[in-house]
Amino acid sequence: MSRGARYTVLAVAVAIVLPTVGCDDDEDPQVGAGSDTASGQGDTPSGTVTVLAAASLTESFEELAGQLAREYPDLEVVFSFGPSSGLVEQVISGAPADVLATADPTTMDEAVAADVVDGEPVVFARNALTLAVPAGNPAGVTGLADLADDDLRVAVCEPQVPCGAAAERLLDAAGVTAAPDTLTTDVKEAASLVALGEADAALIYRTDAAAEGDDIETLDVPEADEIVNDYPVALLADAANPDGARAIAGAITGELGRSVLAEAGFLEP
Repeated sequence: MSRGARYTVLAVAVAIVLPTVGCDDDEDPQVGAGSDTASGQGDTPSGTVTVLAAASLTESFEELAGQLAREYPDLEVVFSFGPSSGLVEQVISGAPADVLATADPTTMDEAVAADVVDGEPVVFARNALTLAVPAGNPAGVTGLADLADDDLRVAVCEPQVPCGAAAERLLDAAGVTAAPDTLTTDVKEAASLVALGEADAALIYRTDAAAEGDDIETLDVPEADEIVNDYPVALLADAANPDGARAIAGAITGELGRSVLAEAGFLEP
């Protein structure tokens, strides 16, 4: 079975046992059954849950946590956002955390191979790249081909992080050899450079471009529709608060998570 198929099947299987927020039984019998089972396991989760999440999830996960505060008033969610590859390295090195959410299956697979994940990852969202320029497009960028122009200030994520790997695939598909001036450690850094006018163009996720509001404009890149990153989430084997971790992971993969992520521009898995 291919990696993509394995993640898709497991997303259904894990959704049965993870608690979800706001789902009706007639909406999805399997998810509803999982919710009933979870609700009978004991008290409402409490304590602190530490979530390591890809930088591109920052706004969405903070919004999700704010809404979950009403559902779990005794549960404190602590986020650490950053490049997925770096987060996986932290977990493998023993950094204390309960939940891991990465921006592609490749980085999550490293955590699985290192036996730091409890169970199987669940793909909960997808994301695609766009060509971002500062408001007003002062450099007159017209498309991906312009990223090969040495006179432009171009920012692209480092190749070992998901946004950089996706950028490489996109540029290959378009037959463009980019000449980046800056390789950023994560997509938020690249988006910030464009928003501040310190880069003329960058390849960033559509959701991060949207998060910058009017400070960024985007240009249509037809090839980007074929270069889409799956986002998996997993419970960690050494979670200090497994009940809280299951509650948060269930919210991410459930109806509330889908609603918040869709509002931010993420695609459904």
